[in-house]
Formats: sequence, structure tokens, C-alpha cells
Amino acid sequence: MAEQAYLSFPQIDPVIIELGPVALRWYGLMYLIGFAAAYWLASRRLPRTPWNKDELSDLLFYSFLGVIVGGRFGYVMFYSFSSFLENPLYLFKIWEGGMSFHGGCIGVIVAAFIYARLKKWSFLAVGDFIAPLVPIGLGAGRIGNFINGELWGRTTDVPWAFVFPGAGPDPRHASQLYEFFLEGAVLFVILWLYSVKPRPVGSVGGLFLLGYGAFRFIVEFYREPDAHLGLYDIGLSQGQVLCIPMILAGLALIIYANKKGIKGPVPVASTHKKKKVKA
Repeated sequence: MAEQAYLSFPQIDPVIIELGPVALRWYGLMYLIGFAAAYWLASRRLPRTPWNKDELSDLLFYSFLGVIVGGRFGYVMFYSFSSFLENPLYLFKIWEGGMSFHGGCIGVIVAAFIYARLKKWSFLAVGDFIAPLVPIGLGAGRIGNFINGELWGRTTDVPWAFVFPGAGPDPRHASQLYEFFLEGAVLFVILWLYSVKPRPVGSVGGLFLLGYGAFRFIVEFYREPDAHLGLYDIGLSQGQVLCIPMILAGLALIIYANKKGIKGPVPVASTHKKKKVKA
């Protein structure tokens, strides 16, 4: 088919505004939007918990820190370990790019575990509270990937394919938008609706692990594998291999949560009571 039969990639400058050495990029803005939306949604659920605003801010700060540290560490360990072996300082070169969702997920889990232990709260219940907030940031990040013209899909002849700058002349799947739809919009709706009613503690977090792992596994069939890694002999990408333990962990957590059957109207068990505010 002729090239003009495919969709034209929107030529959007990745830099929104530049003031001297400081530049605001679309990718960074998408993350800020995702974090802000997560905080707003968490604030809406705050009345259902025994937390106060300061505790919520601290929890989200720990979680955001876990995303950044875990995301970078995961990328280096899972996708660029050879570069780390050549130069261990590569781990800290965040400005060169490279973040992994699976690493970021591990980072958030560790951060939530540490914060829960510090506050003597239920770790699984904290995970249930955080899980429905994550797809918003995921979706925003995928839009940023699309604007940057990165992490494109595999070659295809479907009429909705794009010819991405820097990816050669062949039309490709817009896998970033597929991920935005499944891992962002669809997963958010599923988790948000499921968590509206009291559920067994740990089941919401388990559903997130299962849902994200399954959706990412599917989209990876349309996403171009990392050039330096390619596909494993079994035909799976690195992202799909990382999704398998995620799916299994999600299933195990859901089964465990339903077996325990501990439900509650609030997502955490606090060690103190909220103070009443006089009008």
C-alpha cells in the first residue's frame, strides 16, 4: 500500500517551552499530570480512610520516589545490564533516559511496604488503596511516549498504522496508544469500579497485578522489541517474560485474599482515630 494510505504522525515538538537551561517537555508534563490526578483521586477517597492529608501526602511521596528509583533500577537491571557492568555509574545517568514500569512497580511495592511498617498499617490494604491510582500515571506516560515518537510498535499494514520519525519508512502499530487504552483507561475503570465496594483485603492489589500483566503481555505482541534484546527463543519479549511472574503473583494474591475473606469499608487499618473538626 502507498505510504499516504496510513496515518500521519503528528509533528509535535517534545519541548513545550524552554527558558535558558530549563525546558518543560511533554513527557515530563504527562508524568506531572499523572501524579496530580492520582493525588486528586486519592484525596476523594480520603474520607473513607482513617488517614489525614499529611499521611496521604507522605504515602504518595514514598510511592512517587519508589516509581523513580525502582523504574531506573529496573531498566538498568532488566534491559541494560551490560551497560551497568561496563560502567556502574550508568545506573545514575537518568538524563540519558531509560525507565522500566516493572522496576517502578517493584519500587512502589517496596515503598508501600516500608511506609506501612513505619505506620503499623496493613501492607495489603495500603496496596489496595494505591492500586486504582496507578493506571492514571501509566496512561499519561504512554501519551508522552507517543508524543516523543518512542517505544513504537511492530511493522504492520493496518490502516491505522503510523510512520514514526526515526523508525524507518515502514508503517507501525501505535503500541503506545494501545497501552494507554488498556493499561491506562480500561485498567483504571476496572479497578475503580471494583474497589468502590468493600473487597477482601489484598484483592484490589492482586487485580491490578493480574490486569496490568495481562494487558501488557497482549500489547507486547504489537510493540517493537528492544533492538539490543530482541525476542527470546520462545518468541516472547523481555516485557512479556517480566509480565508472567506479575500475572501469577496477581492470581495468587486474589486467591489468598478471598480465602482470608477479610473485608472492611476502609482501605487501611490505622492505629489512631481521626480528630473531629468543629464547625
